[in-house]
Amino acid sequence: MLMDWLDAADTPDRVPKCASAKSCRNRRVIMVAMAATAEGTSRYQFKAAPYSSHTLLLAEFPERGEGRRVLDVGCAIGYLSEILAKRGFAVTSIDWPNSPHPPTVEFAGADLDNGLPPLRGQFDYVICADVLEHLRAPVELLKECRARLAPGGTLVGSLPNSGHFYFRWNVLRGRFPQHQRGLFDSTHLHFYTWDGWTGLLRRAGFRVESVRCSGVPVSLAFPRWGPSRAVRALEWLSFQAARFWKTMCAYQFIVRARTE
Repeated sequence: MLMDWLDAADTPDRVPKCASAKSCRNRRVIMVAMAATAEGTSRYQFKAAPYSSHTLLLAEFPERGEGRRVLDVGCAIGYLSEILAKRGFAVTSIDWPNSPHPPTVEFAGADLDNGLPPLRGQFDYVICADVLEHLRAPVELLKECRARLAPGGTLVGSLPNSGHFYFRWNVLRGRFPQHQRGLFDSTHLHFYTWDGWTGLLRRAGFRVESVRCSGVPVSLAFPRWGPSRAVRALEWLSFQAARFWKTMCAYQFIVRARTE
């Protein structure tokens, strides 16, 4: 039962079968066109649950930004950027050129595998939320982020845990699924455990100051359940297990790091 709902958390919504070969071809054309432009709906969602990685990441920032500068690297459609801009931070967001983004932020388009785009000045905070595992050379991007931090600045990141027992269980069974999101996201190029992440940050010149651990996003796995007591209880239990044994039970690590 436990592995079933973990599978649901990691597996994309099922796509209905095509009515005919022609409709399948048409659907593929539409899906490719959407993927090729920023107008398509993002495959990633804001996770608003109290123990989610996004909630824990936002808790690393003061409630009042007071004009402090934030660089959101790999911002998707800008859900974190928008929240921080509303708090009074001056946010610069980076993602693919022509990606949709909130009007309250400064946007720069770039292929992050080629590094950061030209930017103005330095930043008090740099966010790397669910992005480093998608890059060919994450340590090189982290070095560029370090160079963009103002003295005393902070890197805040959310990092998937490939040491989670669900990940280990699949590998032990000889399985390596390709999901649309989650620990087995088909676009992940790197799969790090806690030691792997800390080593990566250290090579880029960062020292981890603190880490918080998120639980499994049960509400995304079972959206029909809504914010029910069962969902809240399961997410609380997963969060507590992650706090007790982060290397085995954390779904994601939310780190706060500074330059060494």
